[in-house]
Amino acid sequence: MPSFDVVSEIDLQEVRNAVDQANREAGTRFDFKNTNAVIEFTEKELALSASTEDRLRALYSLLEEKLVKRNVSLKTLDPGKVEEASHGSARQKVSLRAGISQEVGKQINKLVKEMGVKSLSSSIQGDQVRVTGKQRDDLQTAIAHLKEAELAVPLQFTNFRD
Repeated sequence: MPSFDVVSEIDLQEVRNAVDQANREAGTRFDFKNTNAVIEFTEKELALSASTEDRLRALYSLLEEKLVKRNVSLKTLDPGKVEEASHGSARQKVSLRAGISQEVGKQINKLVKEMGVKSLSSSIQGDQVRVTGKQRDDLQTAIAHLKEAELAVPLQFTNFRD
């Protein structure tokens, strides 16, 4: 049976490159001068810090700009609340969302069933959803339908088999 997998992955190398670019630009731009604006990168989250809350928001928008240029979806960002740090500075944690949760998996299953194509079926397998069907055209229609859906996570379609 033809099938494909629906996954939500982040290219961490692209995120790392975007963070490096944003840090470099923040170091050279005049509006970030003496603000100690910096973004720290770890596997699961980003830590933004700056001297004022206003500069922190500007740093976040700079980060978003660099991520968009590197084709990383902004849906992967889950910003936390802005916290006040020492000496009146501000910091913010931004976690990175990857994988399809059970809740989003159920939404994808529901979308596939609502399409009304009887030969299509879907099942949740860990942090991905496998969609199977009798015809390749039905699967391509399902991919197009899922791309149009407004879900909380970015979707990629992998492992397409005939």
